[in-house]
Amino acid sequence: MTAKKIMIQGTMSNVGKSVLCAALCRIFRQDGFRAVPFKSQNMALNSFITKDGFEMGRAQVVQAEAAGVEPDVRMNPILLKPTTDIGSQVIVSGKPIGNMKAMDYYRRKREFIPVIMDAYNSLASEYDIIVIEGAGSPAEINLKQNDIVNMGLAEMVDAPVLLAGDIDRGGVFAQLYGTIALLEAHERARVKGTIINKFRGDRAILEPGIKMLEELCGVPAAGVIPYIHLDIDDEDSLSERFRSSTVKAVDIAVIRLPRISNFTDFSPFEQYENVSLRYVENLAELGSPDMIILPGTKSTIADLLWLRQIGLEAAIKKAAANGTTVFGICGGYQMLGRKISDPEQTEAVGICECEGMGLLEHETVFLREKTQCQTQGFLQGISGIFSGLNGLHYHGYEIHMGQSGSFELPIINTGNVYGTYIHGIFDEGEISETIVSALCSNKGILFDSSVGLDREAYKNQQYDALAEAVRNNLDMKFVYSVMY
Repeated sequence: MTAKKIMIQGTMSNVGKSVLCAALCRIFRQDGFRAVPFKSQNMALNSFITKDGFEMGRAQVVQAEAAGVEPDVRMNPILLKPTTDIGSQVIVSGKPIGNMKAMDYYRRKREFIPVIMDAYNSLASEYDIIVIEGAGSPAEINLKQNDIVNMGLAEMVDAPVLLAGDIDRGGVFAQLYGTIALLEAHERARVKGTIINKFRGDRAILEPGIKMLEELCGVPAAGVIPYIHLDIDDEDSLSERFRSSTVKAVDIAVIRLPRISNFTDFSPFEQYENVSLRYVENLAELGSPDMIILPGTKSTIADLLWLRQIGLEAAIKKAAANGTTVFGICGGYQMLGRKISDPEQTEAVGICECEGMGLLEHETVFLREKTQCQTQGFLQGISGIFSGLNGLHYHGYEIHMGQSGSFELPIINTGNVYGTYIHGIFDEGEISETIVSALCSNKGILFDSSVGLDREAYKNQQYDALAEAVRNNLDMKFVYSVMY
């Protein structure tokens, strides 16, 4: 039996499509169905490695978690990871096939339709419901000709569409009506209802506008979803996490690199009441944190040169010399070494060799073959402030083109400078708790261990709360009625 399906499209990027899809995945699971997410083409720097070593977008991982199923690369067969303003690394079925300029990919993207349909049909044969997420807006009239992710995909799989708009950003009625007006007649017929997302206030004030919208668009308003304050990982570069600037008793500063990737690595630190997790992108914002984190990046050399140009590299080196803890992950770890070489122009930035920050001893060489794997084990060989990590279990995943010597330890350090290739290294509660405890002790602050959480239980609690909020404000009877 072929799965039923529902597709969430949006009037623009960041209207909440990913979270709405996660909510539906959870609701269908609660209702006894085997649901699975699907996004044919995703553009994101926040990615994940599956158990079998394939790379996929983080949003579909979150949706899979909400659905209670193992992340599977079939859920996101095409992933684009921007390397420059006009180009991306193209990942097909979980493996990179090379870098392409936007125009080259645009010309070729219909070549990937068989890959997309194979992935979709395979999932459809195994699950009851497929929750499909669009990308950006279906009304990008300059891109519609070769569309494989919005209405083009909806037609390929014969999916009904719910169109979501973001009222928090203003102009939601124009967003929804304008999008539908720009669709062709056969595309408009696929839109079964609209969703107003991220609403704050009294819904009664909206009612006159909703009635007019229904008349203009010819479809019902399926729901008005309130602005929900929940801790659910996202992958969008417009994440609200980047806006926090409050300094607390223990201050962790993450350098917001231009091509930052996998910033959800640091979410575990947000659970601690006395810890501030700030994303900084200039000297004025850096201040005097207790720990500086250099995160992953899709373009290590270019982002290191950016750090150097704006003076943040010098500030980080000075802080390290004065005893501040510095921790690099993946690309950030590569930056901390003595040298970065890219002889085959893997990163395609026109630079073959770059001096590193020299805070760790390794040298990195970029190769064509990409390391993609999950990893786990027990930490060992760690000295300094974080020596308490030794013996703790870790799990995570590696995604990197560069190779940095023959280090076999999951975390290496020289004094107060630490580095690792492992994304998700802080997810184990004992590891994040030990790090925060050590930072507290270093400042003479009492660490409150009672705030530690079971990360898995916490995630499930958040998914259930999300599902409840959406179920209470979205006409689920209507949603079930339009699913083919």
